[in-house]
Amino acid sequence: MLGKCLCGQTVFELDLPKVRAYQCHCTLCRAQSGTSSNLGTIVPEAKFSWVSGRSHIKSWVKESGFTSDFCSNCGSPVPNMLRGMPYYWVPVGALIDAASVEVIAHLCTSSKATWDSIADNAVQYADLPDIKTFINELNAE
Repeated sequence: MLGKCLCGQTVFELDLPKVRAYQCHCTLCRAQSGTSSNLGTIVPEAKFSWVSGRSHIKSWVKESGFTSDFCSNCGSPVPNMLRGMPYYWVPVGALIDAASVEVIAHLCTSSKATWDSIADNAVQYADLPDIKTFINELNAE
């Protein structure tokens, strides 16, 4: 499954038949995505590879440690390694063929925008769940 930034300079591949994703509704993710939530997934490092364009990636790191990697040409968010863990965060909107994406959870629903509504039956977490447990849920077969 291929993914790329808006201009196509940065291309990556996931070795997965399907993607289990989440939507995070926290204020940081809303600001980073420019919309009501950030649609992402977390995949094992062994299931992720860069195809091209790593030299185009720039990073911004918030004091809290939150990292945002993006294409230096078009500004699109691109995958980045989780700090201290063998996993990549992947922006699901960058996937070229997202037909096999399933949203399994909504995170930080207690801080979602007042104008935001959740219209599916995915599990809702008021805050962030335990990261290791949640990564296992995302990567369950």
